[in-house]
Amino acid sequence: MSVLPWQQPNWAHLCEYRAQNRVPQALLISGKKGLGKQHLAQQFAFSLLCVKPQDNGLRCGHCDRCLLLNAQTHPDFIEISPEEPGKTITIGQIRSLVTRLTLKPQFESWRVVIVSPADLMNKAAANAFLKCLEEPTERTVILLVTDKPAHLPATIMSRCQKLAVARPDKATVVTWLKQQNKELLPDDAMILYGLAQGSPLLALDYARDGTLALRNDCFKAWMDIAKQRRHPVIIAEDWYKLPESSLIFWITSWIIDMIKCRYPIKSDWLYNPDLIESLQELSLQLELKELYKLYDLMLVNRQRLNTQINKQTLFEEILIKWFELNPSK
Repeated sequence: MSVLPWQQPNWAHLCEYRAQNRVPQALLISGKKGLGKQHLAQQFAFSLLCVKPQDNGLRCGHCDRCLLLNAQTHPDFIEISPEEPGKTITIGQIRSLVTRLTLKPQFESWRVVIVSPADLMNKAAANAFLKCLEEPTERTVILLVTDKPAHLPATIMSRCQKLAVARPDKATVVTWLKQQNKELLPDDAMILYGLAQGSPLLALDYARDGTLALRNDCFKAWMDIAKQRRHPVIIAEDWYKLPESSLIFWITSWIIDMIKCRYPIKSDWLYNPDLIESLQELSLQLELKELYKLYDLMLVNRQRLNTQINKQTLFEEILIKWFELNPSK
C-alpha cells in the first residue's frame, strides 16, 4: 500500500528522517479525524522494519520481515490501543509495554510502537508512559497518533517531535472520492466534502454508509418544524437514537449557512450548497440576532455531548427553540 495523496509532504518529511539517520525516538502525528494518520504511522513503521524498502521509502512487501508484518506476527512491531471501543488505554497496557521494552529488539533494525489514539491514555497510563520517553530503549521508535493533541499532558508533548497532517484542498478530496467510488456524482462529492469538514476518509465513509440520505431526512424534519407541520418533541425522540455528534454538526452548519445567506455569497461557500434555496427561504423569515443566539446554543450543546446529559432532552431544547423562532402561519 502507498501513502494517501495529501500525505505526500508528510511522507517526504518522514523519509528525510531516515535518510539523515535522524529517526526520532518519539513522534507525535496529529491532525483532524479522517485524514489517515493511523495509515501514515503504519506505513512509516513498516518502512523502518522492512529489510529492503523501495526507492520511494515504502516497504518492499516481500522480505521475511514484511511477511511477518502481513501475518501480524512481527515481534518488533507493537500497537497499543483501547481494548474495547469507547474505553481508555489503561495503565496495565502501558506497564506491559514498559516491561516489553526492557528487552532488546529481536531483529537488527528498529522496533516500532504505535499508540493510537494517544489522547485516550488515562491519567495513570499517561504518567506510566512517561517512563518510555524519559528512558528510551535501544533502537525503539514510538509513534503517537491523535486527533486531540491538546488532550495530551504537556510532559508527553514536550518529549515528542511533531508531525501535523493537514487537511487537503477541496479539489484534491473531490477527485480522490470519485476515484474511490466511481458511482459517486460530482455534486454529491462536493456535499460530502462539506459534511466531513474536509476529511477525505470520513467523506468516503459517509458515501458508503448512507449518511447523505440520513442528513437529507433530518433536514426535511428541520424544515417541517420551521413550517410547524411536526412537533419538535416528536422529532427529538427520533433524533436521540442517531449519531449525536453528526446531528449537532449538521444543525450548526444549517444555522451558519442561514446566517451566510443574509449576505451576497456563492453557493459553494456554504456547508450545504445543495440546500441553498431552502436555507435562503428560512433565513429571510428570521431575525439575524435570533440566528446568532441559536448558534450560541449549538456551541454550548456541542460541549455538553461529553457529559452525562440526556441526549433526547438536549435535542428537545434545540428543536423547541427552533420551533419558537419561526412565525406561525
